[in-house]
Amino acid sequence: MMSNLRYYHIVTFGCQMNKADSERMAGILEDMGFEWSDDPDQANLILYNTCTIRDNAEQKVYSYLGKQAKRKHKDPNLLLAVAGCVAQQEGEKILRRIPELDLVMGPQHVNCLGDLLEQVLKGNQVVATEPIHIIEDITKPRRTSKITAWVNIIYGCNERCSYCVVPNVRGIEQSRTPEDICSEIKLLEQQGYKEITLLGQNIDAYGRDLPGTTETGRHQHTFTDLLYKVHEVSNIKRIRFATSHPRYFTERLIRACYELPKICEHFHIPFQSGDNDILKEMKRGYTHQRYRQLVNTIRSYMPNASITADAIVGFPGETEQQFQNTLQLVEDIGFDQLNTAAYSPRPGTPAAKWNEQIDDNTKSDRLQRLNHLVGQKAAQNSQKYLGKIEEILVEQENPKENNQVMGRTRKNRLTFFQGNINSLRGQLVNVKITESRPFSLTGEISN
Repeated sequence: MMSNLRYYHIVTFGCQMNKADSERMAGILEDMGFEWSDDPDQANLILYNTCTIRDNAEQKVYSYLGKQAKRKHKDPNLLLAVAGCVAQQEGEKILRRIPELDLVMGPQHVNCLGDLLEQVLKGNQVVATEPIHIIEDITKPRRTSKITAWVNIIYGCNERCSYCVVPNVRGIEQSRTPEDICSEIKLLEQQGYKEITLLGQNIDAYGRDLPGTTETGRHQHTFTDLLYKVHEVSNIKRIRFATSHPRYFTERLIRACYELPKICEHFHIPFQSGDNDILKEMKRGYTHQRYRQLVNTIRSYMPNASITADAIVGFPGETEQQFQNTLQLVEDIGFDQLNTAAYSPRPGTPAAKWNEQIDDNTKSDRLQRLNHLVGQKAAQNSQKYLGKIEEILVEQENPKENNQVMGRTRKNRLTFFQGNINSLRGQLVNVKITESRPFSLTGEISN
């Protein structure tokens, strides 16, 4: 059946969870006998793994799909699949827009891709968006890197932020067991990986749905407990994690990150707004004072920790003064990096229906002003690295300068320096920083 279906191509939009999902789906396809093709036009199966956080990501998917749908008219054997969050959100509606699609599947169905494709190959058009219990991850992902790897520890999200479509499309929280996570990490270590990033939509919620308490009555499967276990089982050199929620980030977790040497001093904790009224409307469940206190606690343990975050401007009803409160928070904390976005109304979320939507010009003006400040603060942070020696995990060659390699500091700053990728790939190298830019550094090997 597979003899004439040789090549596949996956296009991934959106977050790290999607990238991890794409790697797992690629692993399934290769087990089924498909081979990767760099060129989508040469592939017999094209899969778009989609993101619905912003409207323009959604529009992009439809324009890519339109092009391939035309190709399918000439080549009826071409298989077209849409996975991810747009697939979950739109379901059968996508088929009305693009009837040429063979498979529409939500994120919870990633591990069932093989079974779903078998149905497609029997001539069925398949839509898989119903909520299911996520089957344990026994697939071998086709990892895009040989040095760093994603490891999903919890799927879904139980939060109900008023602007966010993720709980609708990724389902309720489902934690993997510590045993399954640890065995995946041991396997990665055997395969020579040097760094892992533990992933979850709301990673600090890990374990809440797993049974079990200690003799003292404390729940024994918290994210902090998992970090101690993961640290113990492997010789992986670096451990990262994302994404955290300020409401669940405890001092016990901070202390674990301080005590465990493999955990990198980089924390990604979205704050979304610096104004309490907006935070309340967003249903985030904390105040800007609580967020500041959290950052202060992290810095009391690790003064030089890198803090990155996400922020939204132009949320419905946001006044200029409320936006100024966001600028003030960014000014005071001095983030190393900030993912910024203008509010985009998402279907099925409460905020999309509110009357006080901000016009596009105001949103774009605020986004520009925020990005300008973010660049200034990041540049100041980068200057602190000058003259210092940083440990860099070498990942790949600099695509713009083939006599340079690139990798990241423990605090996740991208760093370039002269060297040969063949001898340095996967090595931890001490580099003296000689040049700083807002979001990257340049240095030279330090003996």
